[in-house]
Amino acid sequence: MEFLRPATWDEALAAKAEYPTALPISGGTDVMVEMNFDVHRPSAILDLNRITELTEWSIDGDVVRLGASVPYSRIINELSGPLPGLALAAHTVGSPQIRNRGGVGGNLGAASPAGDSHPALLAAGRDVFVEVASVRGTRMIAIDDFYVGVKRNSMEQDELIRAVHIPVADGPQQFSKIGTRNAMVIAVCAFGFALHPKNGTVGTGIGSAAPTPRRAVEAEQYLQGVLAERGLWESGDLLGTEVIQKFGELVKAAASPIDDVRGTADYRRHALAVMARRTLTWTWNDYSKQIRSAA
Repeated sequence: MEFLRPATWDEALAAKAEYPTALPISGGTDVMVEMNFDVHRPSAILDLNRITELTEWSIDGDVVRLGASVPYSRIINELSGPLPGLALAAHTVGSPQIRNRGGVGGNLGAASPAGDSHPALLAAGRDVFVEVASVRGTRMIAIDDFYVGVKRNSMEQDELIRAVHIPVADGPQQFSKIGTRNAMVIAVCAFGFALHPKNGTVGTGIGSAAPTPRRAVEAEQYLQGVLAERGLWESGDLLGTEVIQKFGELVKAAASPIDDVRGTADYRRHALAVMARRTLTWTWNDYSKQIRSAA
């Protein structure tokens, strides 16, 4: 097995071009588990830990540029304001040691439907983009186009993830995950939700209940219609039980889960409906308080 350890981003791209099957590693929280259990034995390892720019983040206007290797612990401590949904998801990732090592870039590269960051990224809006690069240049992949199959993404073999561009939250966001415990566990299913009052939209993200992370598109459209038609963005009035219930059912219908060792398909659908109702209630209560405070 080849071990490649570039010192700069350009060196990393050159190494990936020369060894396109090389497996990138930064936190290694997924890669090392697979290697230790002999699930995956790559021909080469591309160690990105010396490339400090991957561990940096910045805000330009209303967009966060999150380096691929910014660890979850820093997302929690430094970005809970601009990226509240992602910070909540980061809280549920593994142990403190794993949160100190793992980052969103690794989650995206693995493209597992159970990855904890995916529902939050989808819920953050359709203007989330994954910045990938190769010696041929840089391109931005919309988050909705990034996941193409079970543990498959839309990157080319010679590309590396450099950063994720995520809009700064303009409304409350939530994340919910079902498992045998709060952390140190792969999600049975997960759900991310966000309110985007500036453009009158809502965002959803379903995890571990379909071949890929996905949105509940019909649920989003339904809720957006209700909020607009009833003037609820302006008033912050109660949604009503019927609206909350129907939203949960539409989220449930958007999933296509399987039975596996962690849970049944029926349980995942039921849990998603419950999580959708709860996260909608929590976020709308927060939004209503903001409206009343502003008034």
